[in-house]
Amino acid sequence: MSKVYFTNKITSESLMKIFDALNIDLKGKIGIKISSGELGGHNYLKPELIKDLVNKLNGTLIECCTAYEGKRTNPTDHYKVIKAHGFDKFDFDLMDEKGEFTLKINNGYHLKENIVGENLKKYQSLVILSHFKGHAMGGFGGALKNMSIGIASPKGKANIHTAGKVKDPSTLWDNLPKQDDFLESMADACKSIIEYIGKENIVYINVANNLSIDCDCDSNPEEPKMQDIGIFASIDPVALDQACYDAVINSKDEGKKDLVNRMISLHAIHTVEASEQLELGSRKYEIINID
Repeated sequence: MSKVYFTNKITSESLMKIFDALNIDLKGKIGIKISSGELGGHNYLKPELIKDLVNKLNGTLIECCTAYEGKRTNPTDHYKVIKAHGFDKFDFDLMDEKGEFTLKINNGYHLKENIVGENLKKYQSLVILSHFKGHAMGGFGGALKNMSIGIASPKGKANIHTAGKVKDPSTLWDNLPKQDDFLESMADACKSIIEYIGKENIVYINVANNLSIDCDCDSNPEEPKMQDIGIFASIDPVALDQACYDAVINSKDEGKKDLVNRMISLHAIHTVEASEQLELGSRKYEIINID
């Protein structure tokens, strides 16, 4: 049974404390995968929250450009968003700025390869630091989505979103697959990242705040209707996303209805189920509370 650490405090101090509870010594150059958020949105994890952890690890914030039309489709505009949202205070690496490379996927569901930012090669360890919230296509976004879609280049994102049908972002929306095929493709992409970096070199933290039904990639997200829950952390991304999903489903907060409906209507838990089937982690977990 995997351990998932939890605190209901959402501060820079509690983020540091929950990372320390994992008791993991990350080696080499550390990439911290976040979402800088689409311009106009406001629910992304704020620089003030993450700064102490980033500094402690001497980490570099990492991200790739998007496959949808917005303000992050190319490095020039993307860096403007990074500055506007206050992330220019940190070392920030758009990993696909100078190219991409391919990770092979063996024994996955749909994908034979995952196309990721070239600069992923620079990192020996990763912190997948995710804002847990809803998502218009995946149902929810947590560690598994942040690791799969988030590390993929625009071509890689198109590849995942279409379950391997196309790699051209301009044809993505004309080639959407069955919903479960997309969710399984995210699991495939996660498999490639874990195998490339090594499971012992990755930790996962989900911050369940600003619980909108919409992702940080939405420039005009719906306002959250339920209260913040807290911070969850684990070395098991499957257990982590399962725990966050369960926390929303089992919440006594009456405002949860829309987020629950979004997750259920899009079969969001299937990404977790598929990832467990690929042996990326376990859906069985125990919660360890951190004061």
